[in-house]
Amino acid sequence: MSSLPALRPPLAGLHHVTAICGDPQVNYDFYTHVLGMRLVKKTVNFDDPGTYHLYYGDGAGTPGSVLTFFPWPDAPSGRAGTGQISATALATSEAGLAYWQARLKDNDIEFRGPMQRFDDVYIEFSDPHGMTLEIVVADQSAAFQPWSQSPVPAAMQFRGFHSVTLAAASYERTQALLTHQMGWTLLKESGGRFRYQAPGAGPASLVDILCQTGARHGLPGTGTVHHVAFRVPDDAAQLAWLQALAGFGLNLSPVMDRTYFHSVYYREPGGVLFEIATVPPGFALDESPETLGSALMLPPQYEAMRAQIEKHLPPLR
Repeated sequence: MSSLPALRPPLAGLHHVTAICGDPQVNYDFYTHVLGMRLVKKTVNFDDPGTYHLYYGDGAGTPGSVLTFFPWPDAPSGRAGTGQISATALATSEAGLAYWQARLKDNDIEFRGPMQRFDDVYIEFSDPHGMTLEIVVADQSAAFQPWSQSPVPAAMQFRGFHSVTLAAASYERTQALLTHQMGWTLLKESGGRFRYQAPGAGPASLVDILCQTGARHGLPGTGTVHHVAFRVPDDAAQLAWLQALAGFGLNLSPVMDRTYFHSVYYREPGGVLFEIATVPPGFALDESPETLGSALMLPPQYEAMRAQIEKHLPPLR
C-alpha cells in the first residue's frame, strides 16, 4: 500500500537521462547522423563550464525523449556493474525495429537480437563510448514529435524512452523507494528482473531493476549513465515531492535552476543518482522551436565569460 497522499501530482515517468561520453564530435555524429536524434540544446555543464552539455531528443525536445551528455574526452572508461543504469531503452514501432537492424548494420554497428523480455521485442547495442542502448517495440508515437531534418524517416524515428534498467546487488530497498515512496507499481518480475510503472501508465514510464547478486560494483566514466530524471508538471509539484521524500528520510539537494527545468537530486539505496525535473520552462526558452540546438546557449552566470568559453570548447561540425 502506498504511503503517498493521493492528491500529490505523480512522478509520471522519465524526463531525461544524462550520461558521460568521450569526444563530443564523435558523440554528436552518432546521435544525430546515425540515430537521427535532434540536438535540441548545446550548452555547458553548470559545474564545469569548460565542458559541453549536449541534449538530444525528439523534434521538440519533449520530456521523456531527452538523452544528454557530459563530454569528457580525457576521462577513463567506466566499468559496468551494480549501482548503475545498465541500459537505456528507446521506443520504436514494429516496422521501426526492422529498419533499425538494417540501419545499424549499414553503419557497421554490432547489435544483439531481436530478443524478447516480458512482452517486449528489442535489440541491444553500444554507442561509440560504450553506453548500452536498447531499441524496443512500443507504441508511443502520439506522445512525441519527429524531427523534420533527421536522416531517419519520420515513421522510424524514436518515440521517446521505453525504459531504463537499474543494475542492483539487491532490489528490496530500491523497490520500496519506487513503490511506497515514489508511487510506482510493480508490473512484472522474471529471472531477477523487476519492472515498475509510473501512475497513469503514460509514455516513458517504465523502470526495471535487474538484480545481480554478487556482481561487482560499477565505476563512473565514459560510457556510463550519470543520472536519470523523473518528470513533474511544475515547481509546486516538485516542492511537494522534495518535502515528501525528505520526510521519508532521504537526503535531497535543494532545488537547482538548470535553465530549461528545475532539478532536485537524491540517491536511491543502490547508489543510482535520481533527479526530479520540472517539465517547464522547456528548451524553447531561449531559442525558437525551429532553431533548437543551433547556437551555444550559456547559463546567465557564464554569459560574461562567453568569449573565453567559446575559445576553450572544441567546435562541433
